[in-house]
Amino acid sequence: MFDLSEKVCIVTGGSRGIGRASALALGELGATVVVGYVSGESAAKETAERISAKGGKAEIARFDVADPSQAEASIAETAKRLGRLDALVASAGISIDGLLLRLKVEDFDKILDVNLKGAVFCARAAIKVMMRAKTGRIVFLSSVVGESGNVGQTAYAASKAGLLGAAKSLAREYASRNITINAVTPGFIDTDMTSGLPEEAKAAMLGAIPLGRPGRADEVAAAVAYLCSDEAAYVTGHTLRVNGGMYM
Repeated sequence: MFDLSEKVCIVTGGSRGIGRASALALGELGATVVVGYVSGESAAKETAERISAKGGKAEIARFDVADPSQAEASIAETAKRLGRLDALVASAGISIDGLLLRLKVEDFDKILDVNLKGAVFCARAAIKVMMRAKTGRIVFLSSVVGESGNVGQTAYAASKAGLLGAAKSLAREYASRNITINAVTPGFIDTDMTSGLPEEAKAAMLGAIPLGRPGRADEVAAAVAYLCSDEAAYVTGHTLRVNGGMYM
């Protein structure tokens, strides 16, 4: 089950949080993992080193997902050099919170450029490679707020909701090439991104979770690993919720 030996997986945003956990999970299952990052080279190297320390294969690749030319060039070069590309996990993301009337236009654009357009640009680059192989897996990291919405996160929620529509559309477009495209929507996960939230906000979110606790990054990574595996060959256009019941 979930044997990814001989497979090549690119994980954007792989230097921290859910991206790092996903990279580690894929590496433990035998995949050669390319840890994508745009800043924090030392953190990306640490992810790769942790994979290697457990007997896996990993390397790092710096590119900005919001720049389509960078994304395409890096993904194409990686696939050519390693001889294949079996899975792309689009995990790179940012959050700039604020009520809409106070949100700067440039911040809204930046969120969409990274979270939505960046993921789709990377998917487009990966699909070009996967079409030739007539197989592949793409997983978008969305969010529970992309389904439920949240006060002060209009731009973030819009970017994450957009990924759900993109996944469904791309799943229809490339099913004939045996390429599956799915999304994972994490809930309140204990990561660097959520650690800085006010205590009142954390308490409110915990109160809305039937399981009564925040999730762990490795629990989300397990869902990602499944969708990248051969066992998920008949799953496409799906949104897999990992949220402790926060949104049903």
